[in-house]
Amino acid sequence: MVSGISRIFISILILAAAGGAARADFSDGKLPDGTYRCEVYLLGMFLNLGDITIKGTVYSGPFYTGLGTLATAQQGYNYQMDANGVISWLGPLGGYTAGGNSLSLTQATLDGQGTPSFDIIMKQPDGAFTASTCTKN
Repeated sequence: MVSGISRIFISILILAAAGGAARADFSDGKLPDGTYRCEVYLLGMFLNLGDITIKGTVYSGPFYTGLGTLATAQQGYNYQMDANGVISWLGPLGGYTAGGNSLSLTQATLDGQGTPSFDIIMKQPDGAFTASTCTKN
């Protein structure tokens, strides 16, 4: 049986390997502007965790509109991204950083068509880790 720490270490290694392909494309230190929908796969389905809006080196969200309700605009915060696509959020990140949750790693990647996304690995108060993917709409 693989321990929780081993699973996270393996996940980080996989993300680091995936980040190698993104290295040249993220050398300017920012994600393409737009809205990124964040989802997690849980119990056989994708659950929407909200949207993060990126403009330059500023982000806001995530905010969840759910059931047709409108979310109000939130304050923007700066983020930094290194040439390998590792993102440091310089402000709160909704539920990812609330209620005892903390961020472990955020890694930007590109798919085969060059579409950007990023994976957020969150550590929960009980020590478990949860990964979600945020894909540009």
